[in-house]
Amino acid sequence: MSQATSAMMKAAIRDDHGLAFAERPRPTPGPEDVLVRVRAVALNRADLGVLAGHMHGSMGGPGTVLGMEFAGEVAEVGAQVRTLRPGDRVMGSSAGAFAGYVRADHGCVYPAPAGMGFEQAATLPVGLQTMHDALIVNGRLKAGESVLIQGASSGVGLMAQLIARKMGAGLVIGSSTNAGRRARLGEFGADLAIDSADPAWPDQVREATGGKGVDLIIDQLSGATVNASMKAAAVLGRIVNVGRLAGARAEFDFDLHALKRIDYIGVTHRTRSLAELREECRKTWADLATSAADGSLALPVSATFPFERLGEAFDMMRANRHFGKIVVTVD
Repeated sequence: MSQATSAMMKAAIRDDHGLAFAERPRPTPGPEDVLVRVRAVALNRADLGVLAGHMHGSMGGPGTVLGMEFAGEVAEVGAQVRTLRPGDRVMGSSAGAFAGYVRADHGCVYPAPAGMGFEQAATLPVGLQTMHDALIVNGRLKAGESVLIQGASSGVGLMAQLIARKMGAGLVIGSSTNAGRRARLGEFGADLAIDSADPAWPDQVREATGGKGVDLIIDQLSGATVNASMKAAAVLGRIVNVGRLAGARAEFDFDLHALKRIDYIGVTHRTRSLAELREECRKTWADLATSAADGSLALPVSATFPFERLGEAFDMMRANRHFGKIVVTVD
C-alpha cells in the first residue's frame, strides 16, 4: 500500500451554470478501496441527467464530480485490499470518474483485458454489469429463449444483444427508431430489427416467434411503449424495466398484464447495497470474463475526445449523434 497524498487533480464538475473544470483534492482510498489513475472515461445517459441538475442515487448537486465509467491504472490500495496492486490495469464504475483519479470499491472493478486499450476498456463496465444483471439474474434467460432489447442501438443495448447471444438466447430482436442504426443491429447479434415507433411492431414480434410472443423483454424505453411490449410478450413472459427513455409514467394495461401472467421486474443500481453491487460484479465477471477478454463483447466507439473537450462529448450524446459509446481520454 502506498501512502495517501493530498495532491490536487483536475476534475469535471457541475457548477451553477453546468459543466466546469476545477481542481479537486485527490481522493484517499478507504481500507477496502482502490485509487485509480484514470486514463479514459465513457459517457452514459445518466451523466446528462446529473449535468442537468438531477440526482442519480447519491450523485448530484453543485460541485459534483461527474462521471461513472472509467479505465486506468491502480495508484493506491486500501489496507485490506489483497486482490489488486498498484500498477494493475483496471476498469470499473464509480461516482466521480471524470477526473484524474477516482476512488472505487475493490469489489466493483474488473481487470482490464490484456492487450485492450484504455479507451475500449472504459466502454465495458456499465454495459457488462447492467445487462448481465438484467438478462441473466433478473430476466432469468434460458438457452433457446427469445429476447427483445428495447433501445438496442445504445451502448448498453448493443451489449445486451451480445450477451444474450453469448448466453444461449435463441431469437434476438432489437428495436431502434433510427433506420440507419436498425440496419446495423445484426452486427451485434440481432436476428430481427424493429422500429418501436411503428404501431405494428408487436405483430412483427409475434410473427417472428411463431405467434407465441417473446419470452424476455429488456426494456430501456418504458413510458407509453409498455403496453405494446406486453402485447409482444409471451404468456408467462418477463419484462425487465431497465430504463425509462420514453417516460417514467404512462397508462398501464393491468388486464393485459394479468391475462398474460407477465413478470414485470424493475431494476436499478441506485438502491443497491455495497454487498449487492459486489455480488453483481462477481457474477458478471464469472460469466463474461472470457468473452470480454477475447473482444467478442466489444462495443463500437463513435468518437473519442480529449478531456478538455468533454463539453463537445456531452453535446454529441445530447443530440443523439452517436452509435455505441463516446469516450474521453484523460492525460
